Amino acid sequence: MMNVTVRLGFVPQKGPQLAFIKAPTDIVVYGGARGGGKTYASLGEFWCHAEDHGADAVGLIVRRSREDLKDTIATAIRMYGNAARYSEKGNVFRFANGARLNCAYLENDRDAENYQGWSLTRVYVEELTQFPLPDPVFKLLATLRSSKGIFPQFRATCNPGGVGHGWVKEWIIDHGEYALTKDDESGLTRTFIPARLKDNPALMDSDPNYVNRLKAVGSPELVKAWLNGDWTVIEGAFFPEFRIDRHIIEPFDIPEHWTKWRAMDWGSAKPFSIGWYAHVQDDTHHDGRILKRGAIIRYAEWYGASKPNVGLHMTAEEVAHGIVHRETYGGTRTKMAYGILDPAAFAVISGPSIAETLARHGAPFRRADNTRKSRDKRAGGWDQVRNRLKGDEDGNAMLFLFHTCRHLIRTLPMMQHDTYDVEDLDTDGEDHAVDELRYSCMSRPFGSRREKMEDRNPYLIANIFKLKELENR
Repeated sequence: MMNVTVRLGFVPQKGPQLAFIKAPTDIVVYGGARGGGKTYASLGEFWCHAEDHGADAVGLIVRRSREDLKDTIATAIRMYGNAARYSEKGNVFRFANGARLNCAYLENDRDAENYQGWSLTRVYVEELTQFPLPDPVFKLLATLRSSKGIFPQFRATCNPGGVGHGWVKEWIIDHGEYALTKDDESGLTRTFIPARLKDNPALMDSDPNYVNRLKAVGSPELVKAWLNGDWTVIEGAFFPEFRIDRHIIEPFDIPEHWTKWRAMDWGSAKPFSIGWYAHVQDDTHHDGRILKRGAIIRYAEWYGASKPNVGLHMTAEEVAHGIVHRETYGGTRTKMAYGILDPAAFAVISGPSIAETLARHGAPFRRADNTRKSRDKRAGGWDQVRNRLKGDEDGNAMLFLFHTCRHLIRTLPMMQHDTYDVEDLDTDGEDHAVDELRYSCMSRPFGSRREKMEDRNPYLIANIFKLKELENR
C-alpha cells in the first residue's frame, strides 16, 4: 500500500488534516475550499479502513444525484487502480481482501430507507450541503454497526453554499474547527475538519492555474468561499445585496401612527412564517443610520418550526389564537392595517379554507400577490425584495429587520439560484420566511424597474452554469 499521506494528498506535517483519517469521533465532516481533496480523502480513508479490517469493512458512499455519483465512481476507478474492482451490477467496489465499498445516490427519504437493514462500518456523504434536509442523511446513521468490534463512523464532505448550507452550518460548522461536540439526544460525538486548497499539493503541482480559474469565475465574495472555505460567504446567494451591518437594526418602539401589517406563509408539515411589519412614515435616525420615509421594518416574527424546515403541525385555529396573543399587549390589541397570506391557503378542498378558519378566529388575511419573477416592466416579488435591499438612489437601505427576527436573518442569505431558472430561487431550500417577506414587499411596491440579470450580479449570472466545471475534490 502506498504511503497514506501521499495517497490522500496531504503532506506529513499536516497533523490536523490527518485527524480526518483517525479522528476518534462518530461523525466527521471535512469541508471548506474547493480543490481541497475532499473526495480523495473519503475514498482514501476507506482504502485504509479496508486494509485494516479486510472483509469486515463494508462502506457506503452517497451523492445526492445519479449524475454526481458517476463523477465519484470515475474518481474512485482512477484512484484505486488494481486495488479494487468496480462492478456496475450493484455499483460496488470489491477489494482483493473482501472489503466492499457500495455507491449510491440519495435523492429522498425513500432512498435512505433502502439501506435500513444494512450493516455498515463506514458511511460517506459527498457534498453534504447539496441536501436540502438532513433527514435522509441522518437515517443512514442507523446502518452503522459491527459485530466484529469495529468502530463505525459517519464521514461527510462539503463546500460552503448549496441548499443545505444553513442546516449544515448550524449542525456542525458553528461549533468550531476541530471542536469535539456531543449531541445530547443521541450521544454521538462529531467534529469539523476544515479543508484548505493548500491541503491538496498534488493538485497545485499538476494544475498551477487552478487558483486563477477560480478567481476568474466568481466575484470576490465567492472566491473567499472557494479558496478559503469561508462559511460566512454563501456561494451562489440569491440575495448577495443582504448585509448584516446594513439591514439589521436594534429593536425600538414603533410609533403608533406608523402603518403596521402582518404577512404569512402557511405551513403545517413544513414551517409557517409570520412577520409583522411597519412602514416608516418620517425620516428617522436610529442605530447609527437613517431609516428613510417609505422604508419597511420587519419588527417581529413567529416561525412555526420544531427544527430546520420541519413544521409544528398546528391547526389553523391554533395558529390564529397564537397570532391574536402576539398582537395583544396589556389587554389592547395592536391595530393591523391588513394581513396578507399565501394564496394557496385560500383553496377550498373540504370544509372551510385555512384563510377562512384564521379569519373566524380573529386573524383575517387577504390574498398575497404571489408573483415571483418580473415580467414586462413590472417588478416581481424577488426584485421587490432586492430593490429594497439595494435601497434608494442615495444608497439608503429601504428594508430593515430587527435583530430578533432570527429565522429570516438565518434563511435569507442562504437562498440559492434555481439550477434551471436563474430568475427564481431554489425552492428545495428553507424559503418560508423569505416567501412571506416577498408577499410583504409586493404589498408595498418600491420602484417598478425590472433589472436585467446581467446588470444585477454580473459575476454570478454570467457563470451560474459553469460552477460544476470545477470539481469538488
